[in-house]
Amino acid sequence: MDCRSVDWQSLTFIGERHELSLRILGPHADAIASRLLDGLEEAEFSLRGHIVADIARASAPLACSDGSIEIRLEALTLVDA
Repeated sequence: MDCRSVDWQSLTFIGERHELSLRILGPHADAIASRLLDGLEEAEFSLRGHIVADIARASAPLACSDGSIEIRLEALTLVDA
């Protein structure tokens, strides 16, 4: 797993932009990746003091030579004032 966050702000909001890379291992990695990504954009998240304003996959899932699947996500969280 690899994660990177940077501060983000607009005229009215303060938050962070996140990039997350996950590697799913095992014989059913592709099915697990599909379940994780299915409906991700509409998912509700509960984060104390923050709102997930946007979340989406950054690219198509990548099948690796060891049978694992790599998923890259991007998200924007805002401070819930």
